[in-house]
Amino acid sequence: MILGILNQKGGVGKTTLSVNIAHELTRKNPGAKVLVVDSDPQQSSLSWSEVREKSPPFDIIGFAKKSLHRDLPPIALNYDFIVIDGPPRVTELARSCIMASDIIIIPCTPSPYDIWASSETVALISESRIYKEKLKSVFAINRKIINTAIGRDVPEALEDLKTPVLKSHVSQRVIFAESAASGMTVFDMEPEGKAAQEIVSLVNEILIF
Repeated sequence: MILGILNQKGGVGKTTLSVNIAHELTRKNPGAKVLVVDSDPQQSSLSWSEVREKSPPFDIIGFAKKSLHRDLPPIALNYDFIVIDGPPRVTELARSCIMASDIIIIPCTPSPYDIWASSETVALISESRIYKEKLKSVFAINRKIINTAIGRDVPEALEDLKTPVLKSHVSQRVIFAESAASGMTVFDMEPEGKAAQEIVSLVNEILIF
């Protein structure tokens, strides 16, 4: 299964979601081989792995090339799950990531700017379905601000984009930034904490989507 974490808007938490989702996939499926593909030219996932003291619980490679959809299938044969940390605003590269994926997870923060910008990603996915009819896509609300109107109203604001929204949301929590700064995930720091529980719920919902 190949999950593409993609949004043409930068700063929506693609890398944070990518590494935490990958870690949960290894926890949920003992013995499964999981790979993170960093297709962002800024190499955020690779930078995360470089500051980590010990090897991550999944493999990670950098591959910011628009030939990703052609080159990934042979690599995918060796893995049970692949998570693609997508690029911001690199159209040809973004298209390649979409074509390489089975399902696109579109992170969206509770910001009008992110909601408006998400339409570009939805349009790219729609174009790709001409060649890949069974491609799935879904919004994931990330950095939700707890107990605020804007946090509650995001799913309704996304309705016009005619793309499903996962019921499991990930909240704005300090632990995501703290863990990332040390090359860790929330499961390394607080495996039973609220942030970890949110990622668990998110992954469970993605796998049955």
